[in-house]
Amino acid sequence: MTMGFLDNITLGLSIALSYHNLLYCFLGVLLGMVIGVIPGIGVLASISMLFPITFYLDPTTALIMLAGIWYGSSYGGSTAAILLNIPGTPSNAVTALDGYPMARAGRGGVALFMTTIASFVGGSIGILVMTMFTPVIAPYALRFGSAEYFSLMVFGLVAASTISGGSVAKGLAMVVAGLMLGTIGADMYTGVPRFSFGFFELTESVSLVALAMGMFGISEVIATVRRIKPGDIDVDSVGLRAMLPTRDDWRRSWLPTLRGSGIGSFFGTLPATGPAVAAFMAYAVEKRSSSDPERFGKGAVEGIMAPEAANNSADQTAFIPTLSLGIPGSPTMALMLGALLVHGITPGPALLTESSDLFWGLVMSFWVGNLMLLILNIPLIGLWVRLLMLPYTWLYPAIIMFICIGTYTVNNSIFDIWLVLVFGFLGYVMRIFDWPTAPLLLGFVLGPLMENHFRRAMLLSRGDFATFVESPIAATSIILTVVALAWGLWSSQRNRKRRAAALQR
Repeated sequence: MTMGFLDNITLGLSIALSYHNLLYCFLGVLLGMVIGVIPGIGVLASISMLFPITFYLDPTTALIMLAGIWYGSSYGGSTAAILLNIPGTPSNAVTALDGYPMARAGRGGVALFMTTIASFVGGSIGILVMTMFTPVIAPYALRFGSAEYFSLMVFGLVAASTISGGSVAKGLAMVVAGLMLGTIGADMYTGVPRFSFGFFELTESVSLVALAMGMFGISEVIATVRRIKPGDIDVDSVGLRAMLPTRDDWRRSWLPTLRGSGIGSFFGTLPATGPAVAAFMAYAVEKRSSSDPERFGKGAVEGIMAPEAANNSADQTAFIPTLSLGIPGSPTMALMLGALLVHGITPGPALLTESSDLFWGLVMSFWVGNLMLLILNIPLIGLWVRLLMLPYTWLYPAIIMFICIGTYTVNNSIFDIWLVLVFGFLGYVMRIFDWPTAPLLLGFVLGPLMENHFRRAMLLSRGDFATFVESPIAATSIILTVVALAWGLWSSQRNRKRRAAALQR
């Protein structure tokens, strides 16, 4: 008998409020804030570095900690964006457009205070949307077979490679590279090693931790250490007294915060979008709807409230497709999916019934984490300011050390550390030539799942490829894939013509 909604909430609270989970939730949000404040590291690198810790935890506790790191970094990332004009995460780049001018005008404290409020409201609305819609989607997802799952995964990968910007060819090439990396290891049906090149360590597949830490950790440090320098910060402008907003600030903020939360909740559920796209869209909507758009870019409080609310609500609703369908819509969600798979839990519609304690405990921990961040962020702003004033050359050796320690402790393997260095070098080279790394990670995580569903679908259909268009869900996914690919190619061609026309001028 299905538990009632209130029973689920009670179950989730009992799990989220346990001492063990409270401790790791606090640890996750605190580490997320610290790493979010440090310029250039970002949420992917931070989760990659701390990913090995979760292997020794209960699955629910592991996800609670990783989720805390994710939305904690969104809170912390706005600090460097506002004070130094250096975004801690890609979504915080929008916040810097008006946050930094506010700091230059002596209103840095107000900007930090208001972003904390916007982040809390946006996160809360995102949690409400997730709580209401994930259980609704899950029963429909139970109708999905292997053909439907494969088609949806193809759509997600193509959308992530084409819609989010950049070169379509490069994005698709990186997806294929990730899929190829995912085939390394023992065949899931026969157990025969594939593409291991004589290395015994590769018979179980390439380590997800080594790949993520190299691509997003080592390469990030190499790229960042060359451009980050300690900046001058007006300490007096971020004191507790200087944080109090005016009545006009509050009047201008509440509607943009609600609109940004709605935009973020919508875009968070879509593949290939996530918090960065949601933040840009929220900023564009506010600027277009403003009666005085010239204020934007010069310190408009609406320009920080809308994107901060949007990226935090998107952080929460991104869990909807990951948990209910088992399909991550972003690289960060791919790491969350990897954490579940490492613990032997398959995300999907059955998760809500077979592991209801995990799902509802995670959802209720989001409320706890958001409250912790609201309480912690403002008193610790002085600490973040002092951290930002440290030379970055003092920080990166410690980051590299923790990356190597974390990688080694997963399998006690020196080979994995060499993999980290190889992937770190490749990641940095890819940055130089503007090859996106996120599609590669998505392809690597989804590759084995896609192969499993493809082979199962072909077995059930006796080798008939028509099985991928006979089902309405699978056929719709294939059509959307073609549309996304065509749109991406058209957009890429249009941008190329625009750049050529600009050069001729």
